[in-house]
Amino acid sequence: MENKSFKITPNQRLMGIIVVVATLLLIPLIAMRFTTEVNWDAFDFIVAAVLLLGTGLVCEMVLRNVRSTKNRILLCGVILIILFLVWAELAVGIFGTPFAGS
Repeated sequence: MENKSFKITPNQRLMGIIVVVATLLLIPLIAMRFTTEVNWDAFDFIVAAVLLLGTGLVCEMVLRNVRSTKNRILLCGVILIILFLVWAELAVGIFGTPFAGS
């Protein structure tokens, strides 16, 4: 009996990141068709794409270069926390910086 384990290659992971970012950006695009509460312009989509794609690529870099599983999880967790803080600041201004969206 052969042991055929399923292994995701780095290129498949990279394609997955791009597909996930595109799918996430489709959510507000579709929502804008049905409600006036979502009102994004091109700049909003560009900023969201840069944040999401940048986060995904930095996590991919961590996965490719860091060997320890514990350190991978820790670094990707920190990267995701930074993404959420930046996103929250841009959306509602939780820190009150000039970049705040409110």
